Parts: sequence; C-alpha cells; structure tokens
Amino acid sequence: MKQDNLSISNSNAFTLIELILYIGIASILLVTISSFLFILLESRVKNQTIAEVEQQGIQAMQIITQTIRDAEGVNSPTQGTSGSTLSLDVITAGNDPTVFDLSSNTLQITEGSGGAVSITNSRIIVSDLTFRNLSYSNAQGAIKIEFTLTHINPEGRQEYGYSKTFYGSASIRK
Repeated sequence: MKQDNLSISNSNAFTLIELILYIGIASILLVTISSFLFILLESRVKNQTIAEVEQQGIQAMQIITQTIRDAEGVNSPTQGTSGSTLSLDVITAGNDPTVFDLSSNTLQITEGSGGAVSITNSRIIVSDLTFRNLSYSNAQGAIKIEFTLTHINPEGRQEYGYSKTFYGSASIRK
C-alpha cells in the first residue's frame, strides 16, 4: 500500500524537463507579446507625428489664405517676385500691415504694431517659406504660398521623423 502512495505522489509532481519546457514557452509568449506592443507603440507615435505636421500645415495655410482673401492689397513681395515675407494691406487700420514671416524656424504673424504671434508650435520646424506674387498690373493680388514643415527629432528616432511641403494660393477678394 505504501508503494502505491509513493507512485501517486510522484506522478503529480513536475519534472525538471517539464518545468524548463513551461518556462521556455512562457518566455517565447512574453517576448512575442512585448515585440508586438513595441511595434504598436512605434506606429502610434509615428501616426501622431504625421497628424501633428499635417494639422499644423493645414492650420497655417488656412490662416495665411484667409488673411490674403480679406486684405485690400499686397505690400510685398512686389508683382512677379518672390520673398520669404508677406506684407498685406488689410482693412482694419489697427492690423495694418499684417506680416507673415519666419523667426527661429517658426511661422509667425504680426498685425500692425502688435507683437509677433507664432502660428506653428515648438515641435515643428518651418523652412523654405516662399510667397510669390502672381499679380499683374490693374489686377487683384494673387499669392502662391509654399513652406515645408518638419517634426523636431533630436534623438533621430524613425517614428519622430516626418516632413511635408505644403502648397497653396489665394487671391484678394474686393
């Protein structure tokens, strides 16, 4: 009878090989799940980076084009030329002139004698800002706008690297 009890208790215990096998399977599952979560987080960060650049670009373009449409005239650049600064003659005397330009890689607007206000945030670098005056004599002002936005990526990580060039145009409505 004692032998039967011994054999029963031994059959319920784990062997060293079974224990190593279970630990190996659990480790493989944990590594697989961890890798999947890491890739998922990288994708999420990349999508947020793209969304931020896209949002900033669309917002900046809308502000510039709406201001051009509501202006009375273009001070600079002159007809047929390009420049990195756009100066507009606007209807509201307190906001005259309204100027768009770059300062420390940030797109900004200055209305009248007021201080400059940033249009883009500190996580975005603005470059290659160009305004081309497509107007011709005795015609409304038409401006072509172009700028590039790049997400700041100090660590050089792939998921934070994104850049896009935005193009637009607007004409003065009188």
